[in-house]
Amino acid sequence: MDDKIVWYPGHMAKAKRKMKESLSLVDIVIELLDARLPQSSRNPDFADIFSGKPRLTLLTKSSLADDSATEYWIRTLSADGSAVIAIDCKTKKNINKIMPAIRVLLKEKLERYEQKGMNKTVKAMVVGITNVGKSTFINTLSGKRTAKAEDRPGVTRKNQWIPTDFGMEFLDTPGVLWHKFEEKEVAIKLACTGAIRDEILDTLGLSLRLLEMLCKKYPHLLAERYKVEPLADESPYELFLKIGVKRGFLMSGGVVDEDRCASVLLDEFRGGKIGKITLD
Repeated sequence: MDDKIVWYPGHMAKAKRKMKESLSLVDIVIELLDARLPQSSRNPDFADIFSGKPRLTLLTKSSLADDSATEYWIRTLSADGSAVIAIDCKTKKNINKIMPAIRVLLKEKLERYEQKGMNKTVKAMVVGITNVGKSTFINTLSGKRTAKAEDRPGVTRKNQWIPTDFGMEFLDTPGVLWHKFEEKEVAIKLACTGAIRDEILDTLGLSLRLLEMLCKKYPHLLAERYKVEPLADESPYELFLKIGVKRGFLMSGGVVDEDRCASVLLDEFRGGKIGKITLD
């Protein structure tokens, strides 16, 4: 597989400019990271763009991530005093902790408003990479299905203000990757979680890289899910073929249907069917 993955459509550069222009309009930035990739899913450009603005970091899709790894990353990311919460919009895990955390981060500003008898709407910009769940998060917290949400990258293409009934307004922004991945492993991990469009990827090669990572960190989950034992001396492709045979993904002549097997492996990882996994 060619590890040089580049996916930076023109709308992403425009979206980054819009974020900078809109920053003065919001009180707080809510940054979403994928709990399976807490480090790899953090856009390095955001540190400069949002410098000086209160920020709440949320680890999304935490029901798909390794619990012990999530605890480690919460400690790591909050070591500098940052506010970090692991959430899951499907199970509603820790959704009730978000508003109290926002009130703590904006305590002084909210107290000034209260002293002046002002009842101002808190405005939050929701940011993150593609397919991290920004629109789903907004819909979950607001109780409305206003933000367009789909399980594929690049759905949100422009900023959209989403009002709520509890004194907050969210600015939904397009998912933004960065122009060049300095570490090839980061691009591979992002592609495995669906943050990069499958249409531009070699899905067979990507599934083999996924198997390689899972053999190192979660061989027991592979064995349990696919009823095959990963062996120390076999290649990812040999394991891939064993899985294809076990699942019956065979074409005429008993040849494994590579496209089908690769697609199933990626889909089952993304859907949490292999198990709770963190790649970072």
